[in-house]
Amino acid sequence: MKIFAVSDIHGDKRLVSKLVPKALESDIIVLAGDLTWAEADLTGIVGPFKATGKKILMIPGNHETLASVDFLEKQYKPGVYNLHAKSFKHNGVGFFACGSGNIGLFQLTEDEIFEVLMNAYKGIKDCKKKVLISHIPPYDTLLDDLGWTHAGSQAVRNVIELVQPDLCICGHLHETEGLIDKIGKTRIINVGHRGALLKI
Repeated sequence: MKIFAVSDIHGDKRLVSKLVPKALESDIIVLAGDLTWAEADLTGIVGPFKATGKKILMIPGNHETLASVDFLEKQYKPGVYNLHAKSFKHNGVGFFACGSGNIGLFQLTEDEIFEVLMNAYKGIKDCKKKVLISHIPPYDTLLDDLGWTHAGSQAVRNVIELVQPDLCICGHLHETEGLIDKIGKTRIINVGHRGALLKI
């Protein structure tokens, strides 16, 4: 399976138009949060991806509320899913997700992030291939290292260590966009606003 994943679009419609051709090469599209800036404007972001005919999995970041992503799901259904606190199976691959951040409009505590991910994992635990989607990168990796602090989520790291998904897709930290790391067998990538075409 080919997954096109992108995060931190932040309302840039011209960027979306550049990303759509890449998304056409995939089997499924993942929007890993921060679709806009502080709820400013959500128009013209999901629609061009929807026009590809691919299924879209999305989560809120720390710049949009869960209610906004629920609204987008309803506006663009069928085929567009808010995956926060949920799981999804596609061609034998199981996806489970937690949106939000440790700052912003929609926040969760570390305990809540862990609970959300573990509950969502139950729905896909029998899949041979598993993908964790989180807006925040896991703690103490190349992806959350800002040089002066680690800004990731300990809860995301704990879940990865516990269930060892094949892939973790995240974003949030613009400084580490494009970086890849591993925790055990789990490949972790900050897909950032340029996006990435991933194989699993």
